[in-house]
Amino acid sequence: MGVKNIVVFASGSGSNFQAIIDAVEANSIDARITGLITNNSNIQAIDRASNAGIPSRVILPSQYSDSTAFGLAILDVLEEWKPDLIVLAGYMIKVPTNVTRRYRGRIINIHPALLPKYGGKGYYGERVHRAVLEAGEQESGCTVHYVDEDYDRGPIIDQKKVPVLPGDTPQTLAERVLHEEHQLLPQVIQQLLSKL
Repeated sequence: MGVKNIVVFASGSGSNFQAIIDAVEANSIDARITGLITNNSNIQAIDRASNAGIPSRVILPSQYSDSTAFGLAILDVLEEWKPDLIVLAGYMIKVPTNVTRRYRGRIINIHPALLPKYGGKGYYGERVHRAVLEAGEQESGCTVHYVDEDYDRGPIIDQKKVPVLPGDTPQTLAERVLHEEHQLLPQVIQQLLSKL
């Protein structure tokens, strides 16, 4: 069988990326992380990759004429890193269609809400949690889903729920959801890899 390869895409602090690194090091994910792709050269996720000996590549959409050219640049790097599974862990830009088609069924994303609610373009980070609170929801959570051509619309793989508490702010709700993200994402990754 051989060891499975994971490539992670991230745009920010990379706390979910760290959860994956930790799970690999603890052998609760039976795989290796062959690389990190990001659209931001000034983020903590790159430091996390460096500390774990994982190569990282910054690929900026603004450097390419269009989405297809951007996707080809990503595909070139993926060819080198040979992922069995691609994990979007706080990646803030749309993955080009030529990438999602090439890796259909092998790209997953973690979203900080219970999809299909509070997903789609513009729903990311604190905006998601603020929308949940403004709607008066009793619960929120996180969702791992397959990535396709539409934001947050791919088939749902698994979800974890958290209660919305009286007095919650977007920040306190985000913390509670993030704690569950760090549990759920490594579990789903291992489940999927065991079926590949």
